Amino acid sequence: MRVLIVEDDDAVVGALSAVLLHYGYEIRVAGTAAEALAAVDDTLDVVLLDLGLPDRDGTHVCRRIRTATDAALLIVTARDDLRSRVHGLDLGADDYIVKPYDSRELLARLNAVVRRRTAGRALLPEPAPGAQQCRVKVDVGRREASVDGRSVRLTRLEFDILALLARSPGVVMRYEQIISELWGASWRGAQRTLQVHIASVRGKLAPADTIETVRGIGYRLRAG
Repeated sequence: MRVLIVEDDDAVVGALSAVLLHYGYEIRVAGTAAEALAAVDDTLDVVLLDLGLPDRDGTHVCRRIRTATDAALLIVTARDDLRSRVHGLDLGADDYIVKPYDSRELLARLNAVVRRRTAGRALLPEPAPGAQQCRVKVDVGRREASVDGRSVRLTRLEFDILALLARSPGVVMRYEQIISELWGASWRGAQRTLQVHIASVRGKLAPADTIETVRGIGYRLRAG
């Protein structure tokens, strides 16, 4: 598994590289935006991207990387505000991890993203026969979504979340079930990450109010 670490802090690079090498990952390192973009190619499996780079903001790099490669992209940064989270995920990141982090959590998230992508997410189940109709339409095979006939552009993970909810419109899907199906495990902070993705999906579906939060339980896609 080939991982590109985009990080300008040598101490962080050293600690992270040691952990990844221990688990058999092949490491490349870029300390600037220019180095990161030069290092991106079709052989990469994962990019770990810090947003605080010395020559250019990491959000620019995130956008460029997502258009250049289909590698899994995880933002690893000290920026913990909701706006930065939503923006990073909206640019195409598969996950967003806030520093400081536990190396076990980072590995769990990295492995979950890779597992989810390699498992072939296009195989998500179609909506159940007889399920109530709703304003949102999801074509799992083509990985396309629309609301009221308007095409909606979603990131990979946003589409997967919406496809899960669209399986049974009007039925509540528990937080734990969504996390288990998409990440394959539960970890500290996973529900918060899910909330950020849901907020981003809602923004893209607006003005249609289609995803309802059932407090303390989960989410459901409004039927009708």
